[in-house]
Amino acid sequence: MLRIIRHIFPSVYLWYGFALGVFVFVISYKFPLLLPLGQLIIMSSLLWFVISGVLLFYSKKLLTANRQMPELLCMGDANGIHLILKNNYPFAINVEIIDELPYQFQIRDFSIKTTLAPNESKRIDYSLTPNSRGEYSFGNINIFVAFRFSFAIRRFEIKQPVMARVYPSIIQMKLFQLKVLTRISRLEGTKKLRRLGQSYEFEQIKNYSEGDDFRHINWKATSRAIGALKINQFEDEKSQAVYSLIDKSRNMKMPFNGLSLLDYAINSSLVISNTALIKGDKSGLITFAEKIETGLKAENKPGQIGKILQALYNEKQGQCEGNYEFLYHYINQSIKQRSLLFLYTNFETTHNLHRILPILQKLNKRHVLVLILFQNSEIIELSKKSPNTVEEIYNEVIAERFIFQKTLIARELKAHGIKTILTLPEELTVNTVNKYLEIKSLGLI
Repeated sequence: MLRIIRHIFPSVYLWYGFALGVFVFVISYKFPLLLPLGQLIIMSSLLWFVISGVLLFYSKKLLTANRQMPELLCMGDANGIHLILKNNYPFAINVEIIDELPYQFQIRDFSIKTTLAPNESKRIDYSLTPNSRGEYSFGNINIFVAFRFSFAIRRFEIKQPVMARVYPSIIQMKLFQLKVLTRISRLEGTKKLRRLGQSYEFEQIKNYSEGDDFRHINWKATSRAIGALKINQFEDEKSQAVYSLIDKSRNMKMPFNGLSLLDYAINSSLVISNTALIKGDKSGLITFAEKIETGLKAENKPGQIGKILQALYNEKQGQCEGNYEFLYHYINQSIKQRSLLFLYTNFETTHNLHRILPILQKLNKRHVLVLILFQNSEIIELSKKSPNTVEEIYNEVIAERFIFQKTLIARELKAHGIKTILTLPEELTVNTVNKYLEIKSLGLI
């Protein structure tokens, strides 16, 4: 009996019946003959409430539900959640579903309404977009059931607590993996092509042809040949090291569309690491703030992308300035091979840049350094608005000044020979992948 009381609720029709009965009672003071009618309406409403409850509670498993969701959720992407409902009632029912979502989403009014015919199964789909990494706890599934003109509502409490982990975007990683493979297939066909490189890994001696680098002419072999120039041919270096360097300092805490710059950098690092592995290179990861937090050596082993994914999942936002001196000494000690370094950071003024520019130049001498800076999309939108007041004019001028500072920083980096990507946070991943493919095609590493 207590179970029934806990799970039965009056519907709006019961309150309509009571309201009508009260109205008849009120006017019965003027027309006493209407008093029995008011009593009849109240008693009929209560009786139909009891009958509705009996129809809804005469069995336990009249409605079943099951939540289906991926084991890992992806940060910054829409993750599909599926609810499978089965109506075992002999009549059609109206259903309202309230799923207990993790508190991180802060969704207080989640509700899905639908109808189910007798013995009908239905799949309900909805999506969630987590904006932070970590553990997300899903609770029970609460389903409120009533039939047409029912004065009672039954609640089904389906106990399905689930702990889901939100990782950097695996969806984006697989999407760009497909794009990279499609691009390779379209440009080179299904057969793997050999690309000539500029390394010192000797392959063979061949006859000189127009377009070959004359610096590679083998004069000794030419002197022994009759009427033909001989040239050394070298193989392209494979399994080059590609590192993602992520600045976790407070400069990367700025949020855009629910994600911080650090989260955008983490998603992009996972994609570029996977792309490098697909292309036959080695992927590594270094994160730092006031000290080196994570140092994952570049490798091309089957479990490398899993190590990178787990390391990125555990990264936390730093509160201090990034220590680039520690970063430089760590790279000098741990990375001996010339490598491609993608440095995710953010500078708002040229003063911040000048403090670490000498370190960046030293890194660029020994490695191929690509510095990734973020444009402020909100400031860009503010600068495009037509000002109507003095305050709006002031805001526009300040916004244009910030935009000019970013452009000046990018120009100064390029003037010192440092490759730079100045991008919106939403376009970070595609711009980074394109830069990597461009560097690979030019044979710079």
